[in-house]
Amino acid sequence: MEPLVDILTEDARWEAFGLEPIAEQAARVTLEALGLDPSGYSISLLCCNDARIATLNEDFRGKPQPTNVLSWPSEERGADKDGGAPERPEPGMPGMPEELGDIAIAWETCEREAGEQGKQMRDHVTHLLVHGTLHLLGYDHIREKDAALMEGLETRILASMGLQDPYE
Repeated sequence: MEPLVDILTEDARWEAFGLEPIAEQAARVTLEALGLDPSGYSISLLCCNDARIATLNEDFRGKPQPTNVLSWPSEERGADKDGGAPERPEPGMPGMPEELGDIAIAWETCEREAGEQGKQMRDHVTHLLVHGTLHLLGYDHIREKDAALMEGLETRILASMGLQDPYE
């Protein structure tokens, strides 16, 4: 089975943490929950530190500070109507999966947030990778009904993995 997530690690703490199986599971379970066969898709994941993600956040969002996770869908899939389902991506062919986009995740912010929220780092990172994968699939949380839809999906997906509702 080909990996769904192609990982580029810039911060060695992610390797020591064992991110690869966590990322793979989070992305696979998210796609499967939406009725998509993971073998038809690929995701690129950058595992970095706060300094790197702050630069990316400034370059792409005009916000010169670190954040936990960023995502860049390969194409716009968002719903036109607030609360509507995004356009579903077509799977690629065998050996040529459809690229859904890129995700970046920052070590220090994730570690700090997990501590502040009293969560296991593994659980928090899993949530953020489910969140990032949903963004690649066109889900968002800017409009009220879109946010409710996305948060509901996150809660359901994480529950299927035995994890608590991150919004409680």
